[in-house]
Parts: sequence; C-alpha cells; structure tokens
Amino acid sequence: MDVELRASDDDRNRVVAELHRHTAAGRLTLDEFSDRAGAVWTARTLGDLAALTRDLPALSDPPGDHDTVGHGHRELLMLFAAAALTLLLLGGFLAITR
Repeated sequence: MDVELRASDDDRNRVVAELHRHTAAGRLTLDEFSDRAGAVWTARTLGDLAALTRDLPALSDPPGDHDTVGHGHRELLMLFAAAALTLLLLGGFLAITR
C-alpha cells in the first residue's frame, strides 16, 4: 500500500466500519470512536487512515459479520435509552420542584 495515495470515500467508509467493530468489541470507548471517526473524514491519504487504526489488532471476522455489528447497535441503543430516561426523570424532577 502506498501511504501517499489519496484516500477515497470507500476507503474512509471501510475505516469507519472497522472502528465501529472495534468499538463494539470493547477496544475503543465511544469518545475514542467519535474522535477517530471525525479524523477519518479529514484524512487525505491512505497513510492518514492507517494511522487511525495502527494501535488496533487486525480483525479476524469478515466485515459482513452482522452479529458483531448488531451487538454494537444494541449497546448504543441501550445507552441512548438510558440517557433519554435520565433526561426525562431529571426534567420531571425539575418541573415538580419549581
């Protein structure tokens, strides 16, 4: 791989999918995923993209492994639901105490 070659949108999408799989596996926090995913879209070369995953192990599962991706989506959905419930409870508490 020539690290000086310009990255395509397909290259960027592939790296974001890889980062998502590492997040679902517990190797990255949501904040780390967010930071790296943001950097993917500003990366210009294949070398820039490779630097974003250099500290992560190679994935042995095929990219089409929907169980891992689905598991990650469930975790994110549960996190969102917990945050929404917390906000609703906090809003109700504030409305009652005023």
